Amino acid sequence: MGETSSPTSAAALRAFAITEIIVRADRPISLSEIVDGCGLPVPTVFRILSMLEGAGLVQREPTGKTYAVGHRLARFGLEIMTNNSVRTERHVILRRVVDEIGETCNLAMLSGDEIIYIDRVETDWSLKAELKPGSRVPLHCTSSGKLFLSQMPKARRRRLLESLSCKRYTDNTITDINLLESQLERIAVTQVGVNSEEFQAGVIGVAVPVRDARGKMIASLALQAPVARLPMNRAMEFLPNLQRAADAMTATFAAK
Repeated sequence: MGETSSPTSAAALRAFAITEIIVRADRPISLSEIVDGCGLPVPTVFRILSMLEGAGLVQREPTGKTYAVGHRLARFGLEIMTNNSVRTERHVILRRVVDEIGETCNLAMLSGDEIIYIDRVETDWSLKAELKPGSRVPLHCTSSGKLFLSQMPKARRRRLLESLSCKRYTDNTITDINLLESQLERIAVTQVGVNSEEFQAGVIGVAVPVRDARGKMIASLALQAPVARLPMNRAMEFLPNLQRAADAMTATFAAK
């Protein structure tokens, strides 16, 4: 009997298969859906889910009826994305689009209830908003954050918004959830996140999605610039540049 057929190995593979089903879902999923996806008996799936939940790899939603990616697994996934073999390739793409636009651009991902910059290339202009890779920014008032929110199922998004403080950072910050929801509905259609001096006074942002091979948004590519140098209407003229770069980024994620 080969090593991969040992009871311990088989149990590990079952746990991995269940984890993979949860990761690939675009929403929290029920026990019955997981059972259908893996073909294992209900007691076996429930036992494995309990083990994964205890390890922080999956979490049960507040209703207790559905399962989602846990904090430990989300952190692990983010670490893979920021330390993998194609990081240099992505940085080259980011540098190229910064050279085309002449303004700072970043690659960001969703991390819990925040956005984290996994790479960033600054413009050569002396006037700029400097935020290093690893910086975390809010969801409700950044172009990338609003883009990620717009992609979420409405019920999940509403729960998340209600759990956020929606702190006011500038006079332009949208703190009313209903007003923010209306803007997110428009962003869901346009697929372009915008930040009109909502996080930092005098700084605007425009973000487009980076998708994986299945079309799911996994990251955002955004530009930031002082509004005095790049008004929003001119920033939108660089959408084709951002989208081409996002497509190139998609190819690197697909390659993984």
